[in-house]
Amino acid sequence: MKDFDIEERVNRAVRNFEAGYNCAQSVFLAYSDVFELEMETAKKMSVSFGGGVGRMREVCGTVSAMAMLAGFKYPVQDITDQEARTKNYAMVQKMADIFKEKNETIICRRLLPPEDAATTTPAPAARTQEYYQKRPCKKYVEDSARIAGRMLKGELD
Repeated sequence: MKDFDIEERVNRAVRNFEAGYNCAQSVFLAYSDVFELEMETAKKMSVSFGGGVGRMREVCGTVSAMAMLAGFKYPVQDITDQEARTKNYAMVQKMADIFKEKNETIICRRLLPPEDAATTTPAPAARTQEYYQKRPCKKYVEDSARIAGRMLKGELD
């Protein structure tokens, strides 16, 4: 795993979001090169988790991205390796708990303003200045990118 600066990756995740990537992609793409993933593959892997998984407003896409990154840091190579699986799940739960401490929940619909939380149509909202001003998602991208960076650096072990 290649070395990185957490705050630079947090800034990268925010720039990804501001460029139009969804919340999950923004966090995942900020670290995908750490594992030598090709950008196009990383985009495809993470796109469906945006908007609380397929815009269903379930688990926040940034939390899903953290879980995906944990799979690279704490893989389960052998399906019978319960210790590895337990370590992976424990880290996902730890990151989710840190996110919850900061934001009260990991559920997208509870994180969003009520008028946005109710919208679950598959069509994403247009990325306008108004969108970025009223949406709290940038903060969640920052929080998750920072938590993921700490996990990847081994600071949460």
